Amino acid sequence: MGLPTLEFSDSFLDSPDFRERLKCHEIELERTNKFIKELIKDGNMLISALKNLSAAVQKFSQSLQEFQFECIGDAETDDEVNIAQSFKEFSQLLTTVEEERRRLIQNADDVLITPLEKFRKEQIGAAKEGKKKFDKETEKYYSTLERHLNLSSRKKETYLQEADTQIDKERQLFYDASLEYVFKIQEVQEKKKFEFVEPLLAFLQGLFTFYHEGYELAHEFEPYKQQLQFNLQNTRNNFVSTKQEVEKLMKRIRSADQDYKPPGQWTMEGFLYIQEKRELLNQPEMFKLKSCIRRKTDSIDKRFCFDIEVVERHGVMTLQALSESNRRLWLEAMDGKEPVRNSARLPLKYSFCCSYSLAPVDIDLDPETWDNKTITSGLKNYLRSARPSSCVSFAVRNKSDDQNYRVCAVHALVHKLPERNREMLELLIKHLVTVSAQNQFNLMTVSNLGVIFGPTLMRSQEETVAAMMNIKFQNIVVEILIENFTKVLFWFWVCSEFGCTISPILSTFISYFNGHLYAKAMYSCEAEHSHELSFPQGALFSNVYPSVEPGWLQATYEGRTGLIPENYVVFL
Repeated sequence: MGLPTLEFSDSFLDSPDFRERLKCHEIELERTNKFIKELIKDGNMLISALKNLSAAVQKFSQSLQEFQFECIGDAETDDEVNIAQSFKEFSQLLTTVEEERRRLIQNADDVLITPLEKFRKEQIGAAKEGKKKFDKETEKYYSTLERHLNLSSRKKETYLQEADTQIDKERQLFYDASLEYVFKIQEVQEKKKFEFVEPLLAFLQGLFTFYHEGYELAHEFEPYKQQLQFNLQNTRNNFVSTKQEVEKLMKRIRSADQDYKPPGQWTMEGFLYIQEKRELLNQPEMFKLKSCIRRKTDSIDKRFCFDIEVVERHGVMTLQALSESNRRLWLEAMDGKEPVRNSARLPLKYSFCCSYSLAPVDIDLDPETWDNKTITSGLKNYLRSARPSSCVSFAVRNKSDDQNYRVCAVHALVHKLPERNREMLELLIKHLVTVSAQNQFNLMTVSNLGVIFGPTLMRSQEETVAAMMNIKFQNIVVEILIENFTKVLFWFWVCSEFGCTISPILSTFISYFNGHLYAKAMYSCEAEHSHELSFPQGALFSNVYPSVEPGWLQATYEGRTGLIPENYVVFL
């Protein structure tokens, strides 16, 4: 049931039914007033919570912005770069959302709290003031009426007329107060339908605007999210394949000898005990080796010892290895000799653990002075650490973000492969292109094929954790070969398939299709090293490819292949 209607005519009657209906309106008005108070209180709590949430999200966004990903190795794949950049993208997205939330919070007080408080004070407050006036006039009127009715009829006529005039005046004031109160209370009941609801609607509209902005941001974020999911899946696949290889390496290292020497940048590295009493220095010392001789067992009461002479010190330094096999490795690394005479026994007073980095000395390999074993040992140690450039090493170190540059670089490396190797690679990649074209059925995407065939086609020259971590770059090379088969391998395949040679016209088309293979010199240049080319202004170069050296190109001029400055030529 709704509220009963208050008729103005009932104000004159002032019947008990009118008073009962008026009381219903007053109860409803008081209930509305209490509800608005609670709503304002809850609204302030909501705004405060939104402010706290916004502050927390901003702090969270700042933490994402400040975090820096660090990946293993000196280069990163595109997937790793995008993943490392993702935190900043997340931070930017959250910052944009919070800017809209801040506008919502700033407008919340104006569109919700202030209008509700204004309605409660001005409208409901005015109705309460009208009730006070109505109650006051009611009491005054009925008190006057009671006195008027108690007047004796024996009073003088003039006195009675004055009393009638007074009661008429009080009745009119009562009627006016009653009419105004009835009008005001019904006005408030009607106004609350819009003045009470409109602020709530405006606040909800602000919420909808905020949520819509979030929806728009989510829609704009969708392509990046899909790309990031693709990057994450690729990284996960690379992790699985790398983990398997690393576990195999760990098992091989575990089953190897205790003195196994892994490949590294140093000929030999490790810890030795020096047999002398000397203060331990905080800074490392560098020595230039003069000689190394194994210490006879009967000349010292310590095992696994050998003597060295260095340029920086006078006398002999006695070092102790960790085991006999470890001593052999040190002697081999330092070209150690067998003892030819007894060495004096040195008293052992103090020993400590230290690490030496022994720098090789520049020597003249005179065959009359150095025997073949010594020279061979030196060459072996040198070749063990020196590794020629390969397709894998180039792919690992190529950090260019230009996809065309990568394709041209891989094309140049494939072009250098022996013919049989290239034919086998063409056959395999052509098959993988066919397989990847059916990825909707076989789930063999280009990325998955790269994970499978990357470690198979390109093996690292050393078995280390660092090499295993670079498997991801081998996978990328295979992906480039599959995705750019027509650019890298297709023309080689056509010629081998049909037994033809590339005509000049087709060669020109291929050079345009594959990249800039021809160039012209804008300036003359004189070579400073044997691997560079000298050429005059206007010289024409063929087979122009990116070089491993930054700022240099590899090209052929007058039958000779070498490096040319990139800024000296223009591509044709």
